[in-house]
Amino acid sequence: MPDDAVAREHGAAGASAAAARAAEEKSAFSHAPVAPDATAAYGDHPDQVIDFYAPQGPRSLPDDSSAPLVVVVHGGAWRAPYDRRHITPFAAFLARRGFAVANVEYRRGDDDPAVAGRWPDTFDDLAAALDALPAIAAAHLPQADPRRTVVTGHSAGGHLALWVAARHLLPADAPWFLPRPAPLRGVVALAPIADFAVAEKLAVCSDAARQLLGGEGHFAERQPYADPALLLPTGIATTLVQGRADTDVPEIVAESYADAAAKAGEVVGLTLLADVGHFPLIDPVADACAVVAEEIAQLAW
Repeated sequence: MPDDAVAREHGAAGASAAAARAAEEKSAFSHAPVAPDATAAYGDHPDQVIDFYAPQGPRSLPDDSSAPLVVVVHGGAWRAPYDRRHITPFAAFLARRGFAVANVEYRRGDDDPAVAGRWPDTFDDLAAALDALPAIAAAHLPQADPRRTVVTGHSAGGHLALWVAARHLLPADAPWFLPRPAPLRGVVALAPIADFAVAEKLAVCSDAARQLLGGEGHFAERQPYADPALLLPTGIATTLVQGRADTDVPEIVAESYADAAAKAGEVVGLTLLADVGHFPLIDPVADACAVVAEEIAQLAW
C-alpha cells in the first residue's frame, strides 16, 4: 500500500477512535447528578464528606435485611474540577442493583485546575474516610453491612481503591500504614491508574501520577508509598475492569499491575472489554456498566 494511502488509513482510524471516545464521554456525562439519601462528614474540610445511597433494587439474598456496602471513589485525574457529582449516576445505578453505596469525596488538586492531587492530603482523606466509614455508615445507612464491603473506583479513583486495600503493605513509617489488611471483601478497579511507572512513561492524563506525588523531584521517593504495583500481594480479592479501546488510561497500565501481582504470587482478575473506552464503565446506560455491577456482585454477595 502506498505511503499516502497508509497515512490516510491511519488518519481515518484515529479520527474514528476520537469520535468514539467523544461519544462515550458525552453519554457518561449526560446524566443529571443524583442527590444522595444522606451525607456525612469524616473531617473538617468541605471535601471530606461521604454521600450515601440506600439499596433500592432486588437482592440476591432476599431474606437478608442488610446489603453489601460498595464504596465508590471517583476519578478525574485527582484534579480539583472533577468532583464526586459526575459519578453519582453510577452510584445510584449500583443502589438500584441492591447495593448500599458510599460515594467518597476527597481533596484533589489546588486552585490550579491543571494540578493533579495534593500530597499528602489526597491520601490522608482516603485513609480517614475508610477508617471512619463503618461507624458513619451505621449511623446514616443502617441497611449497609460493613462486613461485606467492596471498594470500586474509576481511573484515578481506581488507583485509590487499590491503594486503600494495600495499606498494610505500606512502609512502616507511612502515616496510613495498617498493621493488618483492611476488612474488605474485595476491590473492583475500573480503568485504574494502577502502575505509576508505566503511567509516567505514557504521561497518562497529562502526567497526573507525577503531579500527584509532588513532581519530578519527589516522584521516586514517594512512589513506594503510593504506587499500587509496588504494594503486592494484598491478599484481598481484586478485579480490574478495563476497556481495550481506552485511550485515557491504556490497557497496558492494568496489564502491568496484573503482571506485577502474578510475580508477587497473587492472582488478580482482569476483565478486558472489546471496543470499550474509558467512560462506559461508569455510564449507567452502557453495557460495560452492567459488567462492572456483576463483577462487584461476585465479590460482595
